[in-house]
Amino acid sequence: MSFINVLDKGYVRLVNHMGTDLAVVNAARVSYAKESTVLTDRDIRLIKFLAREGHTSPFRHAMLQFEIYAPLMVARQWWKYVIGSAHFEGTGDSLEAWNESSRRYITEEATFYIPATDEWRSKPENSKQGSGEVLDDRIGAKLTAELLVYIDSGMRKYEEALDSGVCPEQARLFLPAYGMYVRWYWTASLQSVCHFLNQRLEQDAQKEIQDYAKAILELSKPLFPNAIDQLIDRDLAQEEDVNEDRISSL
Repeated sequence: MSFINVLDKGYVRLVNHMGTDLAVVNAARVSYAKESTVLTDRDIRLIKFLAREGHTSPFRHAMLQFEIYAPLMVARQWWKYVIGSAHFEGTGDSLEAWNESSRRYITEEATFYIPATDEWRSKPENSKQGSGEVLDDRIGAKLTAELLVYIDSGMRKYEEALDSGVCPEQARLFLPAYGMYVRWYWTASLQSVCHFLNQRLEQDAQKEIQDYAKAILELSKPLFPNAIDQLIDRDLAQEEDVNEDRISSL
């Protein structure tokens, strides 16, 4: 599997990857001029040791590349893991890459995330962020209808601006931004991917980005089953274990 649909129109696609669990092992063993050709129980114990003791540099020798299509509100949360990804590396250079589609150059039809009537959530009772319970369906229906009207108005103004000769980079000001889908490539080390997963699989993370994190985990786990098992918080991994139909390798 290399493609998972997320939300109403989004997706995550595994484009490429470099390495396996064995790459982590051999990056660690090079200090002693040793190399494994087949992953053994001894190698798995080494991966556990590296993760447990915080020897994380070997996990940065494995890389994953994804294409992601998500609403802008998800993309901007995600972006923080690029600009802040020197959190544990100490070099100021994360070796991550992010390339995103731009409406300075393209005028393809805009696509928007539109929550269904049963997907609107209330404010949380005891927190300044996140969300609470699902709102009454009648309120949800009203919000979905109002959002569609708002998007339609913005799209008409955007198209009118283009027809009037306005450049695309300014015409896009009329588009409702936060729900608009954007497409990007994200390339990151296995360690950075797992850091993202540990943060965004949490129950207090925004639900929409949780859904994308679950897709990233589902696509990554078969490639690095032992390393991810050790780098992902055990409570989060156990939550994902419940859904064995979707993530059979957990």
